Amino acid sequence: MKKLLIAGSIAMLSAATAQAEVKVGVILGFTGPIESLTPGMAESAELAFKEASDSGALLGGETIAPVRADSTCTDNAAATAGAERLITAESVVAIMGADCSGVTGAILAGVAMANGIPMISPSATSPGLSTAEDNGLFFRTAPSDARQGQVMADVLSDMGVKTVAVTYTNNDYGKGLSDAFAAAHEAAGGKVVVTVPHEDGKADYSAEIGTLSAVDAEMLAVLGYIDQGGAGIIQGAIDADAYDKFLFGDGMIGAALVEKFGEDLDGAVGTLPGSEGAGPDTFLATAKAAGVDGDGPFRGESYDAAALIVLAMQAAGSADKAGIAANIMSVANAPGEQILAGELGKALKILADGGEVDYQGATGVELIGPGEAAGSYKELSFAGGEQKTLRIR
Repeated sequence: MKKLLIAGSIAMLSAATAQAEVKVGVILGFTGPIESLTPGMAESAELAFKEASDSGALLGGETIAPVRADSTCTDNAAATAGAERLITAESVVAIMGADCSGVTGAILAGVAMANGIPMISPSATSPGLSTAEDNGLFFRTAPSDARQGQVMADVLSDMGVKTVAVTYTNNDYGKGLSDAFAAAHEAAGGKVVVTVPHEDGKADYSAEIGTLSAVDAEMLAVLGYIDQGGAGIIQGAIDADAYDKFLFGDGMIGAALVEKFGEDLDGAVGTLPGSEGAGPDTFLATAKAAGVDGDGPFRGESYDAAALIVLAMQAAGSADKAGIAANIMSVANAPGEQILAGELGKALKILADGGEVDYQGATGVELIGPGEAAGSYKELSFAGGEQKTLRIR
């Protein structure tokens, strides 16, 4: 009987080990100025975690349990409190997120570094994060706004637009993108005739519109967030008949933009991280098969951020936070077998057998420098109440 009890205990222990859960944080702005974007981002990240778990190949059969927290996108105190809960109460080993640049920097400086937790953001694009102290813990799958500013300037140069008025959300993201765009546009011979910061959450933007409309500019660049200040600025500009041509940064791009303004956006252009080819196509097909809508801003980047976490975990040989951080760059880049979205089980087996992978994923992942995404951008146009991709830059 004693032998049977021991054997039974061993079997139960083995089963528990095989079904062990590894907790990973998913911190995004589920409330706040981009709340219409984040559900799809979270679902895309969690799709990668489920794919890895269902493969049975992750660390000999372990599974990922994603745990969500709200960054709010703009409230640093709330974001750091959410991250602290993930780390202290939930014992997460890594974080997929955060989303907006200011809260991402706050979590990195105030929580992640103190606890040695690696973070991969799918959408924090401020150039300031490129030089932030991070102890090798911060990575991102969307390119820096230093690149987006140049792309935006190139779009206007090709259109022959010289004079632009700029309004930006008054935070790290908005200021960084505004500075990058202004420098690139002026280097190309253009002129930013006025720059006006705006605060999110205001009921009335008539003062900002008054300043923006007092100058002679061909186009208004709105570098804000679609669910709050950016939408208020557009509505104010339309109501005052101040501008009928707009340039949008990535924080403005989403289904809600066209739903709110329809044909009033005709002639507008915008930029959004994105690529074309086998990676995006495979991701959309993988997501659709799983009942997830992968067609939206930063969804591919969110899937890729989550995928890099599980692949780095496998390369490390354990769900160890330091091991994850140390292996992210290697699984993201050559050498190794190229891996697309939907092939995480294959990648995990290669790594388990001692091989190497070069993760391409949904967005053609290549990390450079301090965990930066090389990245490309979609040039978007708006006409007839629809948003279309013109080209990849």
